[in-house]
Amino acid sequence: MKKIIIIALLSLFSLITVSSITAFALDGNEILRQVDRNLNPESFEMYRKLINIEPDGTKKEFVMFSVKKGKEKIASVFISPASEKGRSTLRIGENMWLYIPNVGKPLRITSLQSVTGGVFNNSDIMRVDYNSEYNCEKIETTDKGHTLYLRAKLKNVAYETLTMFIDSEKFLPYKIEAYAASGMLIKNLYFKNIKDFGDGVVRPAIIETDSPLYKGYKSYIVFAKVKNRKLADEIFSLNYMQKIDGLR
Repeated sequence: MKKIIIIALLSLFSLITVSSITAFALDGNEILRQVDRNLNPESFEMYRKLINIEPDGTKKEFVMFSVKKGKEKIASVFISPASEKGRSTLRIGENMWLYIPNVGKPLRITSLQSVTGGVFNNSDIMRVDYNSEYNCEKIETTDKGHTLYLRAKLKNVAYETLTMFIDSEKFLPYKIEAYAASGMLIKNLYFKNIKDFGDGVVRPAIIETDSPLYKGYKSYIVFAKVKNRKLADEIFSLNYMQKIDGLR
């Protein structure tokens, strides 16, 4: 009898342990934090080319140098075209600014505006960690990986909800659907061309976007020279915006 009880208890303990491990493994917010770290090192620099394509095939390209630290700080400076050279942007949490040489003090901008035009808005261009803006409300597992259903923590974010499709082997997104509070699909984001940038940074080199609101328009961000870099906090301040180009 004692032997039967011991076996039953061991079986129960085994079930509880497996269940706990499974629950932890499928914790949506933990997965989201892992995705953020895979997309971006804790502190790093990078170059990006942003390409806007209009329905008639017309292209406009921008090249930016950017630095990011922690979950909520990112600063960038435009290198080209010549008309944009020297302009810089700063994001700290939900606060965003644009600096234009010879204009004076930095100007406040919003997440739904776009400093480059096209389908990408400022929230996309000045992307901070997803887990700083969103909570995972639901997770599903499919043959392709995990699907996270995310809801905004605050009211002034660009998208009320996101559906993030994740490769469960690489823990990187391959698609994100962005929705308004009404449930309307605002845009799709496609993460492509996984690349080893060195120093342990392996992430998509291209993000493509389209939107049912801008039929025929597409935008791309191409990443280059993504690498770890220690950055001082003073870099992410209004007084430093005109000096970001000096970090290159």
